[in-house]
Amino acid sequence: MDNEITNNKPEENPGEKKKENHNSEKINEPENRELTNIDEEPVNFEEPKEVVYIPLEHPDKNFPYYTNVDKRIYNNARALAIKILVRCERSDAYLDKIIDFELRQNELIDKDKALLNEIAHGCIRWLRRLDWFLNGFYRGQYEKCMSDVKNAMRVALYQILFLNKIPYAAAVNESVEYIKKVRTDKHAGVVNGVMRTLIRTLDSLVWPTREIDEVNYLGIIQSHPNWLVRRWVQRFGFDEAEKLCAANNIRPKLTLRVNRTKITTEQLENHLKELGIEYKRGKYLDYFVHIRMMSRIYDDEFFKNGHFTIQDESAGLMSQLLNPSETDLVLDVCAAPGGKSSHLSELMNGKGRIIAIDKYQKKAEIMKGNFQRLGITNILVFHEDLNEPRTDMLKEKIVGGVDKVLVDAPCSGLGVLTKKPDIKWKRESEDILKLQNIQVEILDKASQYVKPGGVLVYSTCTTEPEENEDVVMKFLELHSEFKVDSAAQYVSKEVVNENGFIEVFPHRHNIDGAFGARLIKTG
Repeated sequence: MDNEITNNKPEENPGEKKKENHNSEKINEPENRELTNIDEEPVNFEEPKEVVYIPLEHPDKNFPYYTNVDKRIYNNARALAIKILVRCERSDAYLDKIIDFELRQNELIDKDKALLNEIAHGCIRWLRRLDWFLNGFYRGQYEKCMSDVKNAMRVALYQILFLNKIPYAAAVNESVEYIKKVRTDKHAGVVNGVMRTLIRTLDSLVWPTREIDEVNYLGIIQSHPNWLVRRWVQRFGFDEAEKLCAANNIRPKLTLRVNRTKITTEQLENHLKELGIEYKRGKYLDYFVHIRMMSRIYDDEFFKNGHFTIQDESAGLMSQLLNPSETDLVLDVCAAPGGKSSHLSELMNGKGRIIAIDKYQKKAEIMKGNFQRLGITNILVFHEDLNEPRTDMLKEKIVGGVDKVLVDAPCSGLGVLTKKPDIKWKRESEDILKLQNIQVEILDKASQYVKPGGVLVYSTCTTEPEENEDVVMKFLELHSEFKVDSAAQYVSKEVVNENGFIEVFPHRHNIDGAFGARLIKTG
């Protein structure tokens, strides 16, 4: 990552952080006085500046709001970050999808791409803490502040609190200039006034206190929604809940899974050494390699030749749990984007047969491309829906005849908040039980394909028991012909709980949170 992006983890109290004085550059001065809101006085809006709109050449139908945009406004990382945050706030689209779209439409250099990713993910990751301070300095109803103005302040404040080598002036001026272009000088004055006042009081920022409300305190300090903090405090106690929240806020590492049908782990490590990239082998699977980041990873020759793929170690544990043999017929019912299917193929040395299905055609096509890059020939990809099968294969041919079935079920994703911090703001507590019903239904339908003596593995990337053990227990109540097969026989006992299930947490195992259960059909 770019050298300007430093801390792996922010200090507990950035308000107490002593930062190098970068204020030799002049921060924009307001014309008359410092404005910190636009709610308390009527605004005489200026005549809009003449703008020549440059439509995108290939607008994405999933992003209709991008079809009439002056691209010159968004020619830098900070302006794009504000735009992305606004879209993430206003739509159901996930942050990574919006970032990927923007990077396809803009020609940023690698350094600016790194800064864009850092600011966008950082602002979402620390959203609640940023808003705590901004709400204290904004004179008016902060929640009613215009989205682009609010996000411009978030972007500036994130850089001030978390990115040590970025000058205050650069952080503030870019946000001010952006708001001048999309709003008015008056709105820009508000951004400038709030940020200048905040910078002057950095060493005496007021923090929430635990004594009044410990859930709200932890939610603000570690930037998580109260409903989620409350669940974890009740389940783990305050101290461990705090550690889990803190682990979720660490910048994520990148994990590479070696394609051992093509190269050895040592060969990948030598390649990383040549690139000057530090690495560390996985603790639970030694052919997984952790790195901090890798520029232009998709252009790397080792990647293009299928020598490795990107996958977290927690996901790899689930393929190990299935433990396929070279003669097995395997069914992966929720296969996209194909990481577990490709891992299973490698474990089977390219032999046997794997059927990978997904209900979305676009995702199925992406899987095919991934398998082709990895040189995999024993996977059949189908655009299929387990709930409404269309092919004779799913309707009858393989019913009761599959050796190993993997159900990597759709879930809340609360185990992967380091990589996808926006999930915590898009989920509600009610979602968990709604997802449980879907998970039980998928597991029930998948079980019909398992032959007697065969194996069914259920996995998720969430930490919540309602989506994990509770789903397995509900399934076993309906299917007495299945029994639990302890995961301790297939993976490290360090990741197996007292009931024989894989259960990992970011703060305990230093990998993504995940769950896996192995069930055997006895009759």
